[in-house]
Amino acid sequence: MKKIYDSAAAALDGLLRDGLLIAAGGFGLSGIPERLLDAIRDSGVKDLTFASNNAGIDNEGIGKLLRTRQVKKMISSYVGENKEFERQFLSGELEVEFCPQGTLAERMRAGGAGIPGFYTKTGVGTQVAEGKEVKEFGGEDYILERGIFADLSIVKGWKADESGNLMFRKTARNFNLPAATCGKVCVAEVEEIVPVGSLDPDCIHLPSIYVNRLILGAPYDKKIEFTTTRERETA
Repeated sequence: MKKIYDSAAAALDGLLRDGLLIAAGGFGLSGIPERLLDAIRDSGVKDLTFASNNAGIDNEGIGKLLRTRQVKKMISSYVGENKEFERQFLSGELEVEFCPQGTLAERMRAGGAGIPGFYTKTGVGTQVAEGKEVKEFGGEDYILERGIFADLSIVKGWKADESGNLMFRKTARNFNLPAATCGKVCVAEVEEIVPVGSLDPDCIHLPSIYVNRLILGAPYDKKIEFTTTRERETA
């Protein structure tokens, strides 16, 4: 089965439609599938729901699709660095489902494992628990959280072999691994594609069985989310 495509647009061909639930990897600007996000923006699909730790920043990552009003809903844990996200949320233009970070990761992992729901103490007694089933275990309350079953997963890896085995680089592993597993179809972009057998099997983070389509996204510019400087001290 062909897995390697010439471009992000080609890799997404036939997969995009209005109203999709998309699981996206990345944390801030680390490990975001930027080529695939650009292709989704350029396709013009709308009313999208993204399950992602955050929405990037203004004009980067999912923030680009917020600017073009293609996102209907965000399932996220951290959204503090995106002014357009904030504006749309406060004005009622964007639906937001806030989810504790560990719970969000587990919801994706659960979906990838075929688990429809699980109980957790995180959020008990807070707004997170509103409307959710509460069950007692060992004398303590737990709330039911639903696994995420996405229509499409988009992730960014560091290296892949030609069969689709993936390695992530350091903190870019973040949400890419659970996001990749919970979609009906997973499309990955990577910095380098190597021949089968080139990767140490012990260093493969995501087996090829989860990766349906693959593109070489390089070269990438390393974007810095925050730059903090201080004046050089005079001698």
